[in-house]
Amino acid sequence: MSFFWLTLISAFRILRRNPLRTGLTMLGIIIGIGAVVAMVSLGQGATASVQAEITSLGTNVLIIVPGATTVGGVRGGLGSVSTLTVEDAEDIEKKVEGVTTAMYGTRSVLQIIRENKNWSTVVFGTTPDFPDIRNWPVAQGNFFTQSDMNSAANVAVLGKTTAQNLFELGEEIVGSQIRIKNVPLRVIGVLAPNGQSITGQDQDDLVVLPFTTAERKVLGTQFLGTVGIILAATRSQDEIPAIVDDVKELLRSRHRLHQSEEDDFTIRTMEDIAKAIAGTSRTMMLMLMGIASISLIVGGIGIMNILLVSVTERTREIGLRMAVGAKRAHILLQFLIEAIIMTAVGGALGVGVGIGVARLMTNIMTNMMGWPTIINTKAVAASFFFSLIVGLFFGLYPANKASKLNPIEALHYE
Repeated sequence: MSFFWLTLISAFRILRRNPLRTGLTMLGIIIGIGAVVAMVSLGQGATASVQAEITSLGTNVLIIVPGATTVGGVRGGLGSVSTLTVEDAEDIEKKVEGVTTAMYGTRSVLQIIRENKNWSTVVFGTTPDFPDIRNWPVAQGNFFTQSDMNSAANVAVLGKTTAQNLFELGEEIVGSQIRIKNVPLRVIGVLAPNGQSITGQDQDDLVVLPFTTAERKVLGTQFLGTVGIILAATRSQDEIPAIVDDVKELLRSRHRLHQSEEDDFTIRTMEDIAKAIAGTSRTMMLMLMGIASISLIVGGIGIMNILLVSVTERTREIGLRMAVGAKRAHILLQFLIEAIIMTAVGGALGVGVGIGVARLMTNIMTNMMGWPTIINTKAVAASFFFSLIVGLFFGLYPANKASKLNPIEALHYE
């Protein structure tokens, strides 16, 4: 049998002498590796969730919302005053080259009543282009038409969550009647489930009405024609930077803003939102991985401490081995292998713990935020490899100390 295998078997036997001490020594490595694997898995899942939602909304969509305004010397925050109008949206669609469709909307949270049931939800007044721009199909019935919009028809389309809270399972939804502020509305459709948003909000908890119906009969408005949001779809994603500039120029002209005045609107692209969220997610993940890495370092220090104790306990054994012909390299390798075994076993257990925690978080986060957790094999391999480096680094000093012992002094050590 080769020297390496003999040394390996010997290292396992030595570590088995005191399993409790060995297990406690590996605990820091287990916690550190487990935390790294779990955090990376959660971060990967969050990124995938963001990308999926952006894809569902469309990568070639501009989001325009009211911006900060100053009235009478008092500065209001983002969206505090509605500065966008229906005419703004119509001009964007007609005059900005590259924009294919522009929809607008207004929203409020109101109580929905259906017979003896009621439910508080978001009421969103918008245009018939809503399903196309939002890439949000109707599962039952139909969406309202331009004719419904022109006549301010008393019709509504429900989100899945709202429908579930107003109707019993198996009950006919399409054709039923609901009331908002004592205004009777006929349900003409139910939207397909869309899940939770990036911020954790249930997107299916809403009622969609024609904008004119919402403005004139349900939500009301201080000034007719004001809107809370405009979504503009473009021909391609490549044209977005130029279109953003054109939309900005058009809105500044329409709102009669002087060159010295700030925009009273804000234009966001899905790419901007994705970068902001991805940056936040990355920062949080790096911070958590940094904390987890501290645990690995603490585990490495624990391994070094235990090996130093082991060197002291086995001084006479080391002296005896040197006396019968063992070289310094043999003693060095013996202790390095013991350190690597502890970190390798701890790393493997840590990977298992991390994957288990990630699976548990999958259930929790899917229910809470709609986030999956994705096990990244590269991150798992890198974490395990890093644990071996920790063992090698922190085992080097005790191993070197053991290899430099004087054989005669070691034999007389008590």
